[in-house]
Amino acid sequence: MAPAAVRIPDPRHTPVPFDGSPVGPQIFIHEGARQTLERRLELAFGSPVQLAVTDNLRRMVSHTRVRGTRRVRIHMMFLGAPERVRQALVEYIVRGDRRASGVLGDFIQANSHKIRASRPVTGPLRTRGASHDLGEVLASVNAQYFGGNVGDVLVTWGRRTQPRADARVSIKLGSYSATERLIRVHPALDRDWVPRYFVSYIVFHELLHHVIPAVPGSLHPPELLRREREFRQYERAIGWEQKNIARLLRAK
Repeated sequence: MAPAAVRIPDPRHTPVPFDGSPVGPQIFIHEGARQTLERRLELAFGSPVQLAVTDNLRRMVSHTRVRGTRRVRIHMMFLGAPERVRQALVEYIVRGDRRASGVLGDFIQANSHKIRASRPVTGPLRTRGASHDLGEVLASVNAQYFGGNVGDVLVTWGRRTQPRADARVSIKLGSYSATERLIRVHPALDRDWVPRYFVSYIVFHELLHHVIPAVPGSLHPPELLRREREFRQYERAIGWEQKNIARLLRAK
């Protein structure tokens, strides 16, 4: 998330480093950033404005007029938006500008990962495995490749399944649920012979699914494939997977 607005995940799933945390996800906004945008809107309208910052799922921008005061509600993503987007936001709210509406639409689409999960995770998360701690891996990958700005994604080891009589011919090492904001990693990777950099690569790949909008008909759009190669041990990770895929297929 942008530093002007931060979502704190549900402490029931992700412990937060201070006492007295309320139950359920919370948002914290930079009051100075909110007031600056509120004043900008007041100057454009020429009348008082009350600006509220929301964590809505669907309605990103709305405004009404109540007894001479404009009441504006915007999603938290806009507080950290580039100047071009903030200017478009003002033009859209004040004048309903169609060009500005297009700029906002593109910005919302590109930042859809900043909208909170539409379905809560129902069950406990298991991050600490026998050989790898996914919580540590996620925090490290987030800090190293995303500037620590992906703060509302959860991670867990997937469920172990009973081995089948026939040999496994494929294995899905990681998955991402956009509705839950949840990464699941296959428990076959929780082995001491699986290097941490490979687990990190899987988590990195799934985080890319979180931050890069999906393209209809393409699970891995070109931008995701390009960004994937930014992983510092990309070639090494791909080589390790190719060399050890048979062993992973046999893992129980």
